[in-house]
Amino acid sequence: MITDYLNEKRQLVDRILDANLPPADSPPAVIHEAMRYAVLGGGKRIRPIVAIAAAEACGANVDELLVPIAALELIHTYSLVHDDLPALDDDDLRRGRKTTHVVFGEAMGILTGDALLTEAFSWLARPVVGVDAAHQLRAIREVAVAVDSQGMIGGQVADIIATGTDASTPELLDFIHRNKTGKLLTASVVLGGLLANAPNAKIDALRRYGNAVGLAFQIVDDLLDQEEDAATLGKTAGKDVAQGKLTYPALFGTDAARAKVESLLGEALRNADIIAGSVNYLPGIARFICERRS
Repeated sequence: MITDYLNEKRQLVDRILDANLPPADSPPAVIHEAMRYAVLGGGKRIRPIVAIAAAEACGANVDELLVPIAALELIHTYSLVHDDLPALDDDDLRRGRKTTHVVFGEAMGILTGDALLTEAFSWLARPVVGVDAAHQLRAIREVAVAVDSQGMIGGQVADIIATGTDASTPELLDFIHRNKTGKLLTASVVLGGLLANAPNAKIDALRRYGNAVGLAFQIVDDLLDQEEDAATLGKTAGKDVAQGKLTYPALFGTDAARAKVESLLGEALRNADIIAGSVNYLPGIARFICERRS
């Protein structure tokens, strides 16, 4: 059942992305071709899907919310495009095909990421029928803070500084994972609740749910990097170990990392129950995130 839901919502998000991204032939064509290449080349669409599920669980009809929700995928893709650049992870494989800078050049890779981030906030700021203006403003700020220098960017910076060093502490690892990956996932869940005009008690439960699945997502990524191959992952496997990345399996061991994922899944499920709702796919999504193999 959850697989069907995820497939249905992924296709829905793909349609929204395709319809709202600038056409490939809009001048200057190369940047728009690169943006569409980066965004429309596959992906699980987890961030917009958890936002949709959160909005549904809070009683919203999501039809009017899909453009700002899809903006989350633009932000996520921008982060991947920049992560893959030679100055950062220097990777040539993403979502099962050549990375954006390999196809369009390094300069265009940088500008593609810049353009996607800017485009995302344009989508987030579009007026939404039936959404309280204060809630929408709060939602925009929620996303902005999640990806700023004390959020996703801060986590990426800490990851770069720690790579290949002996600065391995549980506190640093937690900081990197919660910021680099977790905060955007949390913001995605909270965005769905805010656009649904949910009360603060439900927003708080959504935040706790997001914090749990956000950290679990990255720990599972750590495990998959050492357990699966590139064909399964759609990206280069084994790079964490090769680059000396600070990861949960490296610091605590595989068994402890899996136990942490199970604990986080329990936290997510408890808060999904608090949110309740006649339609609530948040528990199934949490299980998918924690049990996925790619």
